[in-house]
Amino acid sequence: MSAFDPKPILNSLPNLPGVYRFLAGNGDVLYVGKAVDLKRRVSSYFRGSGLSPRIQLMVGQIADIQTTVVRSEAEALILENNLIKALGPRYNILFRDDKSYPYLEISGHAAPRLAYHRGVLDRRNQYFGPFPNGYAVRESVHLLQRVFMLRTCEDTVFENRARPCLLYQIKRCSGPCVDAIKPEDYRRDVQQAVRFLEGRANDLIDELDAKMQAASAAWDFEAAARYRDRIQALARVQEKQFVVSSSTELDADVVGCVAESGMVCVNLVMIRGGRHVGDKSLFPSHGDGYEVEAALEAFLAQHYLDRAIPPLIICNAPDSQEMLAELLSEQAERRVHIVSNPIGERRVWLDMALKNAALAISQRLSLESTQLARLQALQEALRLPDSAQRIECFDISHTMGEATVASCVVYDRLAMQPREYRHYNIEGITPGDDYAAMRQVLTRRYGKVAQGEGAVPDLILIDGGKGQIGVAVEVIAEVGLTESLLVGVAKGESRKPGLEQLIVPSRGETVQLPRDSVALHLIQAIRDEAHRFAITGHRARRGKARVSSSLEQIDGIGTKRRQRLLTRFGGLQGVKAASIEDLCQVEGISRALAEKIYNALH
Repeated sequence: MSAFDPKPILNSLPNLPGVYRFLAGNGDVLYVGKAVDLKRRVSSYFRGSGLSPRIQLMVGQIADIQTTVVRSEAEALILENNLIKALGPRYNILFRDDKSYPYLEISGHAAPRLAYHRGVLDRRNQYFGPFPNGYAVRESVHLLQRVFMLRTCEDTVFENRARPCLLYQIKRCSGPCVDAIKPEDYRRDVQQAVRFLEGRANDLIDELDAKMQAASAAWDFEAAARYRDRIQALARVQEKQFVVSSSTELDADVVGCVAESGMVCVNLVMIRGGRHVGDKSLFPSHGDGYEVEAALEAFLAQHYLDRAIPPLIICNAPDSQEMLAELLSEQAERRVHIVSNPIGERRVWLDMALKNAALAISQRLSLESTQLARLQALQEALRLPDSAQRIECFDISHTMGEATVASCVVYDRLAMQPREYRHYNIEGITPGDDYAAMRQVLTRRYGKVAQGEGAVPDLILIDGGKGQIGVAVEVIAEVGLTESLLVGVAKGESRKPGLEQLIVPSRGETVQLPRDSVALHLIQAIRDEAHRFAITGHRARRGKARVSSSLEQIDGIGTKRRQRLLTRFGGLQGVKAASIEDLCQVEGISRALAEKIYNALH
């Protein structure tokens, strides 16, 4: 037990519902919990018996206790999970799934647009989802384009089209921008797409079949052929749904939680309109050693805290979730059912989620085993301590000195950590001076780390030869970061993979690992990720800088003409795609000037 005496605090606690927080000596929050009776629940941690080793370790670090009294257990649950998400306590199960889930959007315009949407929902539009990932939305957009031929272009492009785009030519859009389809016919196609997304595909096919028969009886074979083609396209789309519910209007989330080999995984399956739209496996932070029931409760409370909630949630919780169902119903403003012992078709859904969760655990264990072998080999090759695991790698990217961007990627806990990646825009140097760029990024990064802001890496990799590593040595000495090993990754002869040389300046040696070394493979993977991330940042910065400058550099194009061009064609890419005749249609653009613009952009 800790030297901390909890009795004065425990004696003052009320027998009321609330949330408690255990704090370490340095002020960090160790654990956040909820209680129906604060006094009884908090006191249970200090009775000295019946506690798991994990909780005993936590109790030994407690230096203070803070509590907040609320009106009900439901309020306590909301506050608990808000605090868990905000504070990230070391001993709580934390599902870091911060990205908003994507939706398929049908806009509320006169000619509605079919689009991918992520973020705040606009009441003026219709949304279908959420989907587990962006790929599922884009696949649905492509399928709907082939069947219903709805537009996907931005509004600025749609409003300024003079002739139909390529999608019209390949029969992926019906061309409402140029009135190639009557407004009432386009609205009918939108309504049919909505019905399909709502899970009423069979009713829609029956209706189209009746119209096809009527058109055929009226000898309108062209219309009958169009109906036939749409029926066939819808049938192909249905075939692509490898899992379909017999309840065509079912909206549900299936949550299967598995705890194996000290690891917890939750597999979330999303069913919308009776169609399986995808699934996602989630691994909580600090979830090792927890039971399925605790992990499921944490997931359901945290995941739906600020997200859309389906009317049905199917899970494998062994106990009743009545209080949580009431809380979610209140949040959704309609009844939400949590079914923990499903039968029939719903049992099939849950079994599939549990199987996928178990498979995800086995895959992660296999991957971690491989990564552990790589890391241990790297520790041995570079004589790093056994505790070393955090690696940071830097690279510089630019185009002949333009829009220089430095990247820093992080490898830790046996995996790349994308949340900790950083881009650094390099300013105030001679264009193309990679040494100055490396000096700036390392100074900015490790100047803060030396002051206690951020984690100290065990190994710093520099993508470059002796020049870059020489600059890195100077910067590391200036900021006083002596505990990290600095290594330069120099490309070998003819820049072929496998011939890299590792420059270790602190030991005055150069190491060349065998081409089949797993340690070298780990370094290559981290170096390549830093290179990819640097190029991504550079292209984004360069593209942003060039949007206006490309037109500004053309004689005769001032602010007003540039604005008219960008408005007419929906941006620089639209201007580039325009022909000379299209450019001539813009106010203030003569044919001679249109030719000059066309030649400059091509």
